[in-house]
Amino acid sequence: MPNRTRPTPTPARPDADGATDIVRAGGAVRDANAVSAVSAVSAVGAVSAVSAVSAVNAVGAVGTAGTFSATRRHWLLRAAAGMPLVAGAAARAAPGGLPSAAHGDGSPEWERLRARLFGDRRPDAGSGLIRLQAPLRAAYGASVPITLRTPLRQHDEPWVRRLWLLVDKNPSPLAATLTLTRALGQADFETRLRVDEYGHVRVVAELSDGSLHTDSRYVKTSGGCSAPPNRESPETIGRTTLRLTAPWQPGGLNAAEVTVLHPNDTGFELNQQTVMYIPPWFVRRIRVLQDGRPLFDSEQDFSCSENPGWRFHFHDTGGALQAEVEDTKDQRHAGRLALA
Repeated sequence: MPNRTRPTPTPARPDADGATDIVRAGGAVRDANAVSAVSAVSAVGAVSAVSAVSAVNAVGAVGTAGTFSATRRHWLLRAAAGMPLVAGAAARAAPGGLPSAAHGDGSPEWERLRARLFGDRRPDAGSGLIRLQAPLRAAYGASVPITLRTPLRQHDEPWVRRLWLLVDKNPSPLAATLTLTRALGQADFETRLRVDEYGHVRVVAELSDGSLHTDSRYVKTSGGCSAPPNRESPETIGRTTLRLTAPWQPGGLNAAEVTVLHPNDTGFELNQQTVMYIPPWFVRRIRVLQDGRPLFDSEQDFSCSENPGWRFHFHDTGGALQAEVEDTKDQRHAGRLALA
């Protein structure tokens, strides 16, 4: 019988970049590094998973018989290193490939909101009569701290009559509308909001003379409207507490806080056990009074964080602080703080 020898498989050859070029086994040609390249892209976070798969598919890295050309291999290595595959306008982006904007910039969402809420009236963005403070990068999108400050006093003219708090990119951008009284003494507030994606948080103040003033901050965070709430103690839902945040000054200006224990469900959160969306259920109104006299009234929605609350000031006129709360299931709750 003739002497037949089995063909010797072609060994893998490292190319100039140190990457395995081709593996030939049984006549099949495949790229051994295709999966590794995709994993590397995901691991370093250079591009998103979708972008990585698109880039690999675009250069024929997966499922393509035959030998990689030098150009294709070059493109794949650029993608793994986080470098743009093409030059020009499509490759230009903010550092990290994420959107960015200046604090005072407008947006299409803001223009639509402004027209809907204020018509032809344009809030003054340069007066300095209302200031909004927020972190540029928030660690947790479901609880972004917001501070509102004004140099105006409620017992002077003009005073702040109403505040609107907005989050441009949220599914429900109007987070809260606060109607204020002169009994507050000072129209400064602190609260926490949900921010669903990179965008602006804004405040608009209407003064007693009818003028509108605004300020805004660009916040880099995401996922605020889909983060699941804490449900470890459902029996406490609705519990409303009032407390002083500084020593009480009888007859003077005081600082206080109202908090409502409530999940403030958005309707975009996923139940991890049932894999079903949790229906929306949130606090829609918080009204604070002293001895029956209104201090402020907040109409709000799920863009306020879980366990919504407000830090505020009030000029003590005697009597207990009271809070009245309503949610979207028409449940009513109340809190009281005796000051004497």
